[in-house]
Amino acid sequence: MQNLTQKTRSGISAVLSGERRGWRSKLLFAGPAIIASVAYMDPGNYATNIQAGAGYGYTLLWVVLLANLIAMLFQALSARLGIVTGKNLAELSRDNFPKPVVWIMWAISEVAAMATDLAEFLGGAIGLALLFNLPLMVGMVITAIVTYAILIFERQGFRPMEMIIGAMVGVIGLCYLAELLIAPVDWGAAGMGMMQPALPDAAALTIAVGIIGATVMPHAIYLHSGLTQSRAEIRHDEDRRKVLRFSNVEVVLALAVAGMVNMAMVMMAASAFHQGHAEVAEIETAYHTLTPLLGAAAAAMFLTSLIASGISSSVVGTMAGQMIMQGFLHVRVPIWLRRLVTMVPAFAVVGMGVNATEALVMSQVVLSIALPVPMIALIIFSSRRDIMGDFIAGPLIRVLAALGACAVLGLNFVLLAEAFGVPIPFLAG
Repeated sequence: MQNLTQKTRSGISAVLSGERRGWRSKLLFAGPAIIASVAYMDPGNYATNIQAGAGYGYTLLWVVLLANLIAMLFQALSARLGIVTGKNLAELSRDNFPKPVVWIMWAISEVAAMATDLAEFLGGAIGLALLFNLPLMVGMVITAIVTYAILIFERQGFRPMEMIIGAMVGVIGLCYLAELLIAPVDWGAAGMGMMQPALPDAAALTIAVGIIGATVMPHAIYLHSGLTQSRAEIRHDEDRRKVLRFSNVEVVLALAVAGMVNMAMVMMAASAFHQGHAEVAEIETAYHTLTPLLGAAAAAMFLTSLIASGISSSVVGTMAGQMIMQGFLHVRVPIWLRRLVTMVPAFAVVGMGVNATEALVMSQVVLSIALPVPMIALIIFSSRRDIMGDFIAGPLIRVLAALGACAVLGLNFVLLAEAFGVPIPFLAG
């Protein structure tokens, strides 16, 4: 999976041996968590966060915080798996589970990958179409061309790809920092929303599950283990411990930024739409409503961040899909072909005239249903001494991971019960 230049590999080896020191040398280890963090700021987040903020104000911020903490834990475990074993999660699943289980896992993971790409591809296309007043189909073609162009950089080594995606993450973050400075946020209510769990009604539950699905991403859990599996030449356990420390710090920092961006999305929507425009539930409506409420600059920044999110997450989604197929089936598909296959559902959705934002939200619910598969596999492998050796996850980590997986599973079961009309006592209204 990795394709680092010899210069980068030599630099990493020099840091591990103590020949290079200083904060700049630590940057050589940065990249995997930044790439994985793009999955936590993809267009699916925009759709669910706008609905959360517009419909319920700051009430559902606690769901974003919870989802982000769960994401940090599982991305750290995924990175740990790749660093310790030298294999990614899909490869370990293929090697350790019975064949029927492997085929089922692969099928579910492929559905999740397609749902992911649907959200990412549509998001970038919607942003381009609105910002430049283009037909949605034209926006999709431009998104496809730009995505292919970025994927070409993989041939130059993986570092240029990391730099491009890191720059796009920076654009998204700066746009939302500016949005928060423009929007009149009620910081007291935002603080209460983060610390006080509440689900006002069944519709809030659907959005909460969508937020979980949009934040904790199945393909990101698979991908992170692949991005770290052969990044550094590890000679002994002391090297491995150093790499793990660097990895854990990067995960916390990268996903903290992603979490703040998601919270900023909800706060912007709550500030701009909740009072008087609570019905705003679509990206297009949000853009058109933002212009008179907060000005053209705020609306343009919203779309700029959406385009950066859609393009970067679409690139990352293609990389993850390629790694999932290669890991489970031991079949390497050219990345251009993988990109072509995953674009088909998005073009089909637009061609059939399906509401784009509705498709985004439903794709996130599909992802939340698929999410337990890699989560459970990751917990199993992280807890096995024959696989992890001395780097087995400790009892506290295993308990927290199990609680995180149970929280996701519980929300999924409640959502399914609500969808089939089974009464849920603790939901008001």
